[in-house]
Amino acid sequence: MRAAKNPGFCEVLLMKETPTKVGLDSLSVLVGGKAGAGVDRSSTVLGKLLNRLGYRTFIYRDYPSIIRGGHTFSIIRAAKDRIAAHRDEVDVILALDRETFSHHQHRLKKEGICLCDAREKTALPDPRVFGIPLAEILREEKAPAVMTNTGMIGAFAKTAGIDFTLLETVLRQELRKETELNVKVAQRGYEAVEETLTIEPLRREILPLITGNQAIALGLVKGGLDAYISYPMTPTTPILHYLAGVSGDFGLDVLHLENEISVILTALGYAYAGKKAAVGTSGGGFCLMTEGLSLAGMAEVPIVIVLGQRTGPSTGLPTYSGQSDLLFALHAGQGEFPRFLVAPGDAEEAYYWSALGLRISWEFQIPTIILSDKNLGESFYNFDRELAADPEAPVLLPEEENPDAGERTGQDLPYRRYALTGTGVSPLAFPPLAGGVIKVNSYEHDEAGITTEDPHQTTAMQEKRLRKGEYLARTLEAVKTVNTYEGEDQGAHAHQTALLCWGSNKGPCLEVGRRLGLKVIQPVVLNPFPTRQFQKALAGVKRLITVESNATAQLGRLIRNYGFKADGQILKTDGRAFSIEELEEKVKGAMA
Repeated sequence: MRAAKNPGFCEVLLMKETPTKVGLDSLSVLVGGKAGAGVDRSSTVLGKLLNRLGYRTFIYRDYPSIIRGGHTFSIIRAAKDRIAAHRDEVDVILALDRETFSHHQHRLKKEGICLCDAREKTALPDPRVFGIPLAEILREEKAPAVMTNTGMIGAFAKTAGIDFTLLETVLRQELRKETELNVKVAQRGYEAVEETLTIEPLRREILPLITGNQAIALGLVKGGLDAYISYPMTPTTPILHYLAGVSGDFGLDVLHLENEISVILTALGYAYAGKKAAVGTSGGGFCLMTEGLSLAGMAEVPIVIVLGQRTGPSTGLPTYSGQSDLLFALHAGQGEFPRFLVAPGDAEEAYYWSALGLRISWEFQIPTIILSDKNLGESFYNFDRELAADPEAPVLLPEEENPDAGERTGQDLPYRRYALTGTGVSPLAFPPLAGGVIKVNSYEHDEAGITTEDPHQTTAMQEKRLRKGEYLARTLEAVKTVNTYEGEDQGAHAHQTALLCWGSNKGPCLEVGRRLGLKVIQPVVLNPFPTRQFQKALAGVKRLITVESNATAQLGRLIRNYGFKADGQILKTDGRAFSIEELEEKVKGAMA
């Protein structure tokens, strides 16, 4: 743990000086062990502990697709400034087993430290490794082996000079099972080491620390969600779990069904009955949903699909991340129909665009696809409500844009579910409707919803549906759909090079862009593509480098459809997130 001109953890331990008080510019802690050893919970506790000190915090998670065994780890990063990416280099390793240090010693700074069980110390002769009598503590307290992580966290807190009262508060909040025993084990770990460095708290607002999946869930609730239906599939399963846990607070129906086909059809049934429904899945599940997606397009039934991307094709790496479903989401389903496709890049955007996406789906009676990924969904971010745009702000065009709707639904005419209008958006009603019939039809149909194969009716209805996409594109011109960020000025040619990114790559691109003096361009809405805003974002840019987690630069391919071209590309296909060091090196190489 090193701040500018301050000794690191290891140096202070070796010198055994009076604890040094430091304000940290950045601190990274890696906690690792076997799957099932509580690494995930440990990282949450550590993240919230540092967050409570006023530091902005980000947690990156890496785990294999097995329940027990295999190596899993998390990197908890805290900094004075807002962050949304991890670093390869770490200050502290908390090794819940011997393999953790073996796997990650290359990450540990020269002046960093590793804490482990005292029994493992002899097998790890590195002078940066310090043993703690964790096995002895667990035996004396009659605690299960899984509480090794609790004792380790207690030792870290004491080493870092964090008050035990604060640690106890976080533990009681996060550990609901055997709470008293966990607190006791943490206290024993706390008492087993000496304070070596005191992290000075920052006197400022403590921001909530939430995952991207939680932000999506809260955004859906904010947008008026009535029902969430899903079949568990990494990385969107946590949305199902979270909404099930708060369903009573918000009056939600939360259903875990037997497969993805039943999921989307049930959601369409909810929507037909007037209930706002959303579903969650990943690439393989979305494959099964595509016929239902087409049904929504033809029947003009609103539906929101949260598509959490992971590494493919097929099962691929089921617990790792990717960005290879963009073009699939854009073109999925037979036939042509409008859809709203959005890819948020952090917690605030996930919240805002999920809420707005639900609104848009119902206002335009089209499918909305929220394109997430494992890195966005399962990483922890600080959530700043002031940075999240208001999803309730009016953005839709006035009713005058839809002049035919009133004429065709007056008292003298029967209800026409698919009434032809200037915008393509027909009046929406739900059963039971006195004196009216509400048809939903997957066949081509007339205004009343009656099946037809008449060529003139077919053409009119196809044009009607596509008009909704044109109407949506005009509407979105009033919303910020492309974000631009300027790096620190580094001379006359600053900002002439821009990084083009989408989704979770926003975080590392922003940090690297600031460091290298580059512009960063992030389109959030990907369909209908915001051509005018994207053109404006490119002002002054002479070199455009796309940064994507796929093999074929799918965003780069997409922008070519609209007359734009990237000059270079940085692609990553191993399922892991870009670290700051890795991306900076690749950007410098692309600029050479």
